[in-house]
Amino acid sequence: MSVLTRDEAQTRAQLLEVHRYTVDLDLDRGEETFDSRTVIRFTAQSDADTFVELKPVTLRAATLDGQPLDPAALDGNRLPLSLTAGPHELTVDAEMRYSRTGEGLHRFTDPADGETYVYSQLFLDDVQRVFAAFDQPDLKSVFELRVNAPESWTVLGNTLTTRDAQGRWQAAPTLPLSCYLVAVAAGPWYSVRTEHRGIPFGLHCRRSLAPALDADTGELLDITRACFDRYHEKFEEPYPFDSYDQAFVPEFNAGAMENPGLVTFRDEFLYRSAVTDTERQTRGMVIAHEMAHMWFGDLVTLTWWDDIWLNESFAEYMGYQVLSEATRHTGTWTDFAIARKGWGYDADQRPSTHPVAPEAVDDTAAALLNFDGISYAKGASALRQLVHWMGEKDFLAGINTHFARHKFANASLADFLDSLAGHTDRDIHGWAAQWLRTTGVDTLTPELTPVDARSTTLTVSREGSRPHRIAVGVYDRDPGDGSRLVLRERFDSDIPGAPRDLGAPPALLVLNDQDYGYAKIRFDPASARTALDALAGVPDPLTRAVVWNALREAVRDGELPPAAYLDAARTHLPHERDLAVVSGVLTFSRLVADRYLPAERRPAALATLGELCRDLLRRTETGDHPGLRLLAVRHAIDSATQPDVIRDWYDSGSVPGGPELDPELRWRILGRLCVLGAVDDAVVEAELVQDPSATGQEGAARCRAALPDPVAKQEAWRALFEDDTLSNYLFTATAQGFWQPEQADLVRDFVPRYFTEVPALAARRGAAIASAAGRHGFPGHRTDPRTAELAEQCLRADDLLPALRRELADRLDDLHRALRVQAGEEESGAAH
Repeated sequence: MSVLTRDEAQTRAQLLEVHRYTVDLDLDRGEETFDSRTVIRFTAQSDADTFVELKPVTLRAATLDGQPLDPAALDGNRLPLSLTAGPHELTVDAEMRYSRTGEGLHRFTDPADGETYVYSQLFLDDVQRVFAAFDQPDLKSVFELRVNAPESWTVLGNTLTTRDAQGRWQAAPTLPLSCYLVAVAAGPWYSVRTEHRGIPFGLHCRRSLAPALDADTGELLDITRACFDRYHEKFEEPYPFDSYDQAFVPEFNAGAMENPGLVTFRDEFLYRSAVTDTERQTRGMVIAHEMAHMWFGDLVTLTWWDDIWLNESFAEYMGYQVLSEATRHTGTWTDFAIARKGWGYDADQRPSTHPVAPEAVDDTAAALLNFDGISYAKGASALRQLVHWMGEKDFLAGINTHFARHKFANASLADFLDSLAGHTDRDIHGWAAQWLRTTGVDTLTPELTPVDARSTTLTVSREGSRPHRIAVGVYDRDPGDGSRLVLRERFDSDIPGAPRDLGAPPALLVLNDQDYGYAKIRFDPASARTALDALAGVPDPLTRAVVWNALREAVRDGELPPAAYLDAARTHLPHERDLAVVSGVLTFSRLVADRYLPAERRPAALATLGELCRDLLRRTETGDHPGLRLLAVRHAIDSATQPDVIRDWYDSGSVPGGPELDPELRWRILGRLCVLGAVDDAVVEAELVQDPSATGQEGAARCRAALPDPVAKQEAWRALFEDDTLSNYLFTATAQGFWQPEQADLVRDFVPRYFTEVPALAARRGAAIASAAGRHGFPGHRTDPRTAELAEQCLRADDLLPALRRELADRLDDLHRALRVQAGEEESGAAH
């Protein structure tokens, strides 16, 4: 299949003006395929040859202005068109295939009750899996959708839908949309409907998840209404579409998708099991993020995929900011700092890094690779830095100008910068050149120079070239309690900038306090000692997150021994009060144990984490901190090196002192018991009988792949690399279970097989499975030079699917980094 190039898209955009699509889908034709009939009305500006995209099972017929086209002319995914200047009508009738990989029109049968659901995911160039289209974002059009579906189904679309006397569903014509934003979701949905500010609101899910939706309906609608109102306070342009539905759909590859009027979310956001308040906050952020897209992305859409940051960075920034302003979730930026920002830092230090706003993205395959930590986390960080630098009032004025100038049209980075520049004296274009067109992470290091007993001068050195405006926090020891720190002052500082007199030497100096900037930070020697021995005494959770991030980056850069990070976690987490910080530190601590320490030191590291979790459990025995206790239980399970305690929990159905084991905890324990060889497949099968849901099926697949049994490993391998029937979620679950550090000897012979067989798997199954195979299937279970050699050899092939190449390159870079850290550990140990 050909990918669309930027040059081809520009040529076609100059040639065509697309007016209307009328799309008829028949979803009542069987389990494998559906019928798709499309009528496209458009105008050609001149006589020219072009093409329309389609990926059918069978192209039955096509006509241009009533004249038949030869179906055999379809070349891959392109049907050639010879046009004369003037209006045209193209009709395409095709049989299409349902997806099992979350691309195109995904079909899912719920194992809990046998009900079937389908939903579209047409981003980035997957509309052609569902209907014929001029598949590029700057050929906006009106869309009219009609759907034939089984009698018991409800059909949802971008606009309000109705059912006619013949039983066919019809969606009202849309406002002008890019074709990747067209949406349909069909099935026997369980729905909750209401209205807000005259706009119909709806929540929808599978029937088997109705209890979970009912439990959280109030919270979901409260957040939706609060964010909706807050956006109307910030944006002068009102919500532009006729309804706002949110559908929680199965086996969704992304977190959510911003289809106008019908946002689709992965249905793991409807909780069957206990979650922490931070996880609820994350769900709220995703709701706010997708709602921001209704303006930035849907109302005003990028012209080409080099400006994807205009969609994602903006929505990411606004999601965190608006949720913190409009709801009870006021700690969003702490969560961003500890859980999200590292994604950007990691991506920006790999060979695959790219500018937030690349000057050119050559084709759609390259564009798809840019939906990463750069476009989301780094881009949002850059916007937060921009707002701190130019002021929120001027920033929002520029945004509103942008909406007014380009609504229902397309815009570029230059358009966006021009809109901002009209509301500030700051050099916006210069800022963009330094922040959005460059790659890499700057490093900021404080230098404290004593002047006399009462005076110390701060100078900040910069490794990198970007200008920064950051807050600097100056902290002293509490005279009454030396384990606590008190804020002496916090001030803004421009870097590069003049030295500043701090007065007496501080106990702790934190660059980028409050996390307005995007840079790695280091500590002066005294602050480094304070950070390690008094971190829990830092008064503000966002500051603590910044410090923990600095320690994380120091480990990854080989400047802080991994064991020192674990010691800091062991010392300070029992006193931590912020759930996001606890979760982020525990997650990285497990990575330290699995990847950055030599294999022989891993059991001791896991034992340290186990002791830390037991401390947290003791602290939460009174039941006052259920979220903290849940985190402790989860990580105690994951860190268990002996099965006895967690097997007792599993058999009794509860943790002493709580909580009772819900499905998520039962599968979590069972997965760890499988890794440790403490159960067999019969126990997995018995659990699946108790929980036959979709998540139960995934849990069973993960557990079976994790069994330390040659037959189980061979069967999991066959399912992954030979069968080709696993859905995207079952593939991921099986891959997650397969490689385990405890089973390195058992799976040794599979490591070279992975690199031999994964290219063909990716070519057969496409980008979504290729990405999952590269991310979750990579044999990263042990930091091993031989694995790096095999990955390098695999990457030398010329014909790797781009999605697989990117994942393999990133995993290889992570492996090289871990090898360097381990080598530094061994040298340090030898020196001592």
